[in-house]
Amino acid sequence: MSVLRSVTADLDVSRAKPLPENESIAFQGPVTVGAFDIDALTARKFLNSHNPHGRSNSDVIRPVVNASDITDRDRGRFIIDFGQRSEEEAALYEKPFEFVKQHVKPKRERNRRENRRKYWWRHGEPGTRLRAALQGKTRQLATPRVAKHRVFKWFDPSVFVTDAVVAFARDDDYFFGIMQSRVHELWARRTGTQLRDVESAFRYTPKTCFKKFPFPRPSSEQVVKISEAAVQLNTFRNNWLNPGDALEAQLIEQRTLTNLYNVRPSWLDNAHRRLDEAVFEAYGWPLEISDEDILKNLLALNLERSEDRASN
Repeated sequence: MSVLRSVTADLDVSRAKPLPENESIAFQGPVTVGAFDIDALTARKFLNSHNPHGRSNSDVIRPVVNASDITDRDRGRFIIDFGQRSEEEAALYEKPFEFVKQHVKPKRERNRRENRRKYWWRHGEPGTRLRAALQGKTRQLATPRVAKHRVFKWFDPSVFVTDAVVAFARDDDYFFGIMQSRVHELWARRTGTQLRDVESAFRYTPKTCFKKFPFPRPSSEQVVKISEAAVQLNTFRNNWLNPGDALEAQLIEQRTLTNLYNVRPSWLDNAHRRLDEAVFEAYGWPLEISDEDILKNLLALNLERSEDRASN
């Protein structure tokens, strides 16, 4: 079957179905329900303090990333995260526990949900599935749930992403290349939730934007080509975002992914074009393919794979 066939005249992507191969990869960040986040100064004080059981507070203090840390500059904040520890175990991390007891407990004791009242020192939604999926990963990919530009950025797996972020438990450059390609952006814009006008922000959801997205089935050579283009794009962007001491601090603050994609300099367009061409090749599509045909092809692939699975 040719994936270049026309699917529907009005391109009803709501017909797309979740694909099993996309399970347990994309996760909305945990919901903390409380003031668990702390600034860098407070984090340093806690990290330098001692505990009665002799363990470091680094066990429960993690860098935290929200949507603006991806699209703008990283705020350099941290979060207290006791995971699923009991109250007695959490209390052994003295200063972080007392901070949460002071700033979180009073409000959590009035929460309507019994579980959140009872386990006030834990995050409201602990994100256990994401934690499990990140085991053994060297990094995690993240994107804002709501953003004008659909950008993806690497973070260490120890970094805590908030519920304003979607995290992906993959650490390979090939995956980054597909996700940052024009193909996936078009699909995400069509299947996500549009906010206000077309040029403004739109919402990315694991359920509609990712779980239903049909990845290509590339050869090993095509995987290498996509990976190399992805590495180049990521390297160029990082070099632009962090030029070292070449710029004054005030100018550095203006170097954000949002500002970069608002301008889209030629080098960025060239890097994206190289990546897109490698991705098109993996799908078996012509380089001059239109946006509409990309979406038609993706829907056709989704339905084909869904039908194949149903018939087995």
